[in-house]
Amino acid sequence: MADAAGQQVVEVEGRRIALRNLDKVLYPATGTTKGEVLAYYAAVAPALLLQLADRPATRKRWPDGVEGGAFFEKNLPNGTPDWIRRVTLPVPGSTKDRETITFPVLDGLPALVWAANLAAIELHVPQWRVGPGDAVHGPDRLVVDLDPGAPAGLAECAEVAHAVRERLADDGLDAVPVTSGGKGMQLYAALSGTQDAQTVHDYARRLAEELERRLPRLVVSRMTKALRPRRVLLDWSQNHPAKTTVAPYSLRGGPTPLAAAPRTWAELAAGTLTQLDHAEVAARLRADGDPLAVLARPGPALPT
Repeated sequence: MADAAGQQVVEVEGRRIALRNLDKVLYPATGTTKGEVLAYYAAVAPALLLQLADRPATRKRWPDGVEGGAFFEKNLPNGTPDWIRRVTLPVPGSTKDRETITFPVLDGLPALVWAANLAAIELHVPQWRVGPGDAVHGPDRLVVDLDPGAPAGLAECAEVAHAVRERLADDGLDAVPVTSGGKGMQLYAALSGTQDAQTVHDYARRLAEELERRLPRLVVSRMTKALRPRRVLLDWSQNHPAKTTVAPYSLRGGPTPLAAAPRTWAELAAGTLTQLDHAEVAARLRADGDPLAVLARPGPALPT
């Protein structure tokens, strides 16, 4: 129902949320509206919420659409409903000289709808969880970020991904690929959650450096720009406790509504990989289920 201000008030799992400007175009190139963004997030919520559960959420917002300005938002904005779960965490080195930030934790469909209503197109989370209260746990997943340097692209990322998969398997880790909705892809593997973030960070760095030695013409582990062309950066730094990665199933704020999409190893082997848009991602989830559900189960500890 609409209120006096023209807002559409909906009830989502018992929470009343005032939705605004549902016909506002957020992706001019495709005419995709805010209402369609909300519909996408509702459609993929069962899978996306598994990736967001118990993780402080950093949002990238485009209030005027993807051709307007964007900003990252970590803290809870003014007017946040009191039913949104929140966690206050230390933020050493904050660019705004804050000692702590109170983050939202998007732990249900109402919270997801609330964030999307604020034009939070991208949702980013760390690899560790919180709770109960403000307690912080060790990472329960490893992320390997593959970032191609032009003219390298997804084909080169897929080649590197297979090498990473084989190496992780040697340590008992089962990797699941996700195309990022941007240029490259990520690989995720479940961990035990019993080791600290530095242990995971150091393991990822050793992995990247080892693969650079094995595949020097294809892999780079250093961010030096001069080394990047035609190679794939294996970005181990995403496992730093202060870093976040775009959540699988999140939309991206590019010209068109692409999304971070779980993929199969058969797709990577086929050599015809492309980024997927939101409609394709939702359809695949309906038809095939969630390949990332395995991350909800504890994985092994890393060798040290």
